Amino acid sequence: MRYSVCTLFLFFAVIASSAQNPPQSTSDPYLEHRGNQGMGFDQQKITHHFLLTKDGGVIQVSANSPDDKTSIDQIRMHLEHIASAFGSGDFDIPMFVHDQTPPGVDVMKRLRKKMFYKVQFTDAGGRVLIGTANPKARQAIWDFLRFQIREHKTGDPL
Repeated sequence: MRYSVCTLFLFFAVIASSAQNPPQSTSDPYLEHRGNQGMGFDQQKITHHFLLTKDGGVIQVSANSPDDKTSIDQIRMHLEHIASAFGSGDFDIPMFVHDQTPPGVDVMKRLRKKMFYKVQFTDAGGRVLIGTANPKARQAIWDFLRFQIREHKTGDPL
């Protein structure tokens, strides 16, 4: 009986501990290091999400701690930069972070005038909404975001 009570206690302690620690954005040290350099914030202090929508998708970044004003400010600055850079066809940061050209980038560059990028701030960081009415551009956005989901191991739906 004592053994099963201890086991049950340990099980609930592990569950409670994991609930307090949000998933990390990446488990690849090389990707994490390049992400720290390219994005300007500590990858261990943030969580990425890449979401597909009917007209494109969303890049969302949040500080793991709501009190981490430094990370929140860095996230917001990064997202504004990303929206501006992507809108002008500059994908240097994701190419640097991943050490390759992500799928969809060539089409996103070519069809950039048929797409929009809009930054929205959240309490813990922000997001970039990416959208288009063009089917080829939309598919490129989805290809790009699916690559990000796999690379950053976010667990977001593909």
